[in-house]
Amino acid sequence: MMTEPLQGKLDRLRQVISDMQSVLVAFSGGIDSTVVLKVAHEQLGARALGITAVSPTFPAIELDGAKQVAAEIGARHELVQTDQLDIPAFVQNDAARCFHCKTDLYQLLDGLREPRASRWIADGTNLDDLGDDRPGITAAREWNVRSPLVEAALSKADVRALAQTLGLSNWDKPAAACLSSRIPRGIPITIDNLRRVEQAEAILQAEGLRHVRVREHGEIARIEVGAEEFVRLNQPELRAHISASLRKAGFRFVCVDLEGYRPGGTSLG
Repeated sequence: MMTEPLQGKLDRLRQVISDMQSVLVAFSGGIDSTVVLKVAHEQLGARALGITAVSPTFPAIELDGAKQVAAEIGARHELVQTDQLDIPAFVQNDAARCFHCKTDLYQLLDGLREPRASRWIADGTNLDDLGDDRPGITAAREWNVRSPLVEAALSKADVRALAQTLGLSNWDKPAAACLSSRIPRGIPITIDNLRRVEQAEAILQAEGLRHVRVREHGEIARIEVGAEEFVRLNQPELRAHISASLRKAGFRFVCVDLEGYRPGGTSLG
């Protein structure tokens, strides 16, 4: 049963989105943007459109999930192609990397507003995100992107509870992040290191490990898993299989980070 405060925030979210009249939702398939698309579809119907940007930094498993969830909601959903590797400032992988990535995305979406008859662009930023150092939020503000979850005062915990109440299949989905976040700052981002990281993480996910990051340090793969998954990862047969598989993926050394998976963490420089 939904609590009264959460119901009030949901009502506010519905009103915020209804007042938009028409909207393009920057839809990654994560919990936050899923809640925005779900409510936008309920309130606006065909005047809500989820847009997923397909690029080398977006894992194939995440794309499959986004398509599945959009179909479950019944929302209009469109894939558009982009490639941040064409942006030299992004490739150099400095502290402004996310700003360049989001600028590319929002510029693309802004160009779709008129042909898709949409008044607004909306993202999945929630209230807790505002406390982080997020250059992507700066880019969103520069492109006049709305954040309905923030406007409705929804925290990350609120969003997850709301997603479960609304019956969204991905309500307990672990946080995801752009593959470029696995590359240490200052190391140029290439299609090769992105694909190597994506393949390595897919190997771990195929073994049932959910909270996973593989940080690339040249020939070294540094694995992060959730604290509850350390015991399983320590099984000799599984450990040997993962090590051999990651070596086939292009790494020479494989190690486990004893601090474990840290949401929002970045590669060590």
